[in-house]
Amino acid sequence: MPKEIRPPRPDDRAEWDKLYQGYATFYKTSQTEAMRDTVWSWLMDNASPVKGLVAEMDGRLLGLAHFRAFARPLSASIGGFLDDLFVSPEARGQQVADALINAVRDHGKAQGWTVIRWITAEDNYRARVVYDRLAEKTRWTTYDIKL
Repeated sequence: MPKEIRPPRPDDRAEWDKLYQGYATFYKTSQTEAMRDTVWSWLMDNASPVKGLVAEMDGRLLGLAHFRAFARPLSASIGGFLDDLFVSPEARGQQVADALINAVRDHGKAQGWTVIRWITAEDNYRARVVYDRLAEKTRWTTYDIKL
């Protein structure tokens, strides 16, 4: 279990970069330094809708979570969307993902959100074991239109 879950600080940039590159590699997604610069700028800007958390233990970052609020018109409420969740391979199995998800949940409760929602790859079996323990799998199928 990580010692601390907290927002990222400017001095976390190098370790966060390594984690976020790992996340992109896991999902076989091309990601440039400029793309990471953009996401980092969002995380460092209090006015940005994108928020972040990192898991730290012994001065080392073990994982990250990026999330944001989203409107839910049908229920006239606000929910939270967990965009990114990644735990370094060497920290897996130590409840780092649990701690990050629970911290996002606690943030959402404090904000009055009605749900925390996320998607994952169908074949992300190891993570889905954690997700099945912490959340309810929905019946919804996701679609994308590439623009």
